This record gives sequence, C-alpha cells and structure tokens, in this order.
Amino acid sequence: MASLCRRLVWSFSHLLRQTFPIVHKQSVLGLFKGSWRRVLSVGVGTSLCAIPVGQRTEPTLSNDSLIKRAASLVTDSTQTFLSQTTYALIDSLTEYTKAVYTLLSLQQKYTALLGKMNSSEESAICQVIIGARVQMKKLQEEYLRFEASWMRAVSISELAAEAAYLAGADQASVTVRNHIQLVQTQVQETREIAVNAEALLVSSQSEEIIKSITEDKNNPDDGSLSEDEIPEAYQRED
Repeated sequence: MASLCRRLVWSFSHLLRQTFPIVHKQSVLGLFKGSWRRVLSVGVGTSLCAIPVGQRTEPTLSNDSLIKRAASLVTDSTQTFLSQTTYALIDSLTEYTKAVYTLLSLQQKYTALLGKMNSSEESAICQVIIGARVQMKKLQEEYLRFEASWMRAVSISELAAEAAYLAGADQASVTVRNHIQLVQTQVQETREIAVNAEALLVSSQSEEIIKSITEDKNNPDDGSLSEDEIPEAYQRED
C-alpha cells in the first residue's frame, strides 16, 4: 500500500515537471504555497482598491467674511505704523526738551555772571550758548518732521477704524480707536513738558536781556554788550 502511494506521488510529480518545466526544482508543496500567496495578494489589493477614499473640502468663505478679514489686516498695519511714528515723535520731543533745558541752564549761568566777566570770558560763554541754540533748533526741526508723520498715521488709523466698523469688524475698529486715544495722550503729555521748557527759556531770556540792559546803563564804558547787541548774540545760529 505504501509503495503504491509513493508511485502515485512520483507519477504526479513527473507529470508536473513535464507540464511546468520552470518549476521542476520546486516541490509540489512550494508550488501550491506560492500560488496561494499570489492569489491572496491579488485579492487583498483588489479589496483595498474597492474602498472609496474621502476628499477633504475647505468651507467656502462668504464675501462678508473675506471683507472682515481684509479690514482686520488693514487695522493691524495701521496700528504698527501709528506705534512706530508715536515712538519716533516722543523720542525726538524728549531730545528736544533736553536741549531746551541745556540752553536754559547756560543762559541762567550767563545771567548770574553778568557784570562779573571780562570780555573774553563773556565771548567764550556766548559761543557755547550759540552752539546749544543751534543744536536745539536742529532737534526742533527733527521733532516737527516726525510730528507730521505721526499726524498722518493718526488720520490713516481713523480711516481704518471707520472702514473696519462699516465692514462689520467691530472688535478691530474698537481696538484701533483705543490705540489712537492712547498714543494721543502719550504725545500730549510729552509735548506739554517741551512747552513748559520753552516757556522757562523765554522767561530766562527776558530776564537776561533786562539784566544786560541794566548792567550796560550802570557801566556804559566797561566793554559789555550794548542793548542792541545782546538779543542779536543769542539769535545768531551760525
């Protein structure tokens, strides 16, 4: 019985080798195993391809939403512009105020020394005062230039706030208006300090002129500056 089974297997293998010469070195079991693998892979691939894959779609924004976004971007840009011009203006105003106080201090010292200096000493201190006045004038022109830019930034920010309000971007509009009020307060406080310094300077100059005239009348031949020369000496910038 066992001999008969072996003969049947041998005959079947011989028949396969004749029919499929490429696999004559493979066993019958290996042939069937490889065939089942190919069948399984094809079946799985086909089943995966049959599964539909969903596509993600972005929600369509309305025209109103797009306009609100654009208005918000505009308000952000104007706030940046306004912040930068505010910083430049406050910084230049501060430097100008320092220059005013420097000139004020020099003139007060000069006034206190009137009648106690010889001509060379008086000429030297006048040159220092003239130099301080030139520096003050330069810084004044600089802060006026920055002030013009700041005023334009305020106007643009107000227009942006109005546009945001009309577009329905209420929060962006409120934010810009609050920012405008804040920087206006900061600039006003800094400007008041500069105005006070200018007022003190004018008062000091008046006091100096009066004292110079008095000294000139009391000592007409002592070589001091005349009544007409004193104001001119402080108005010269070259």
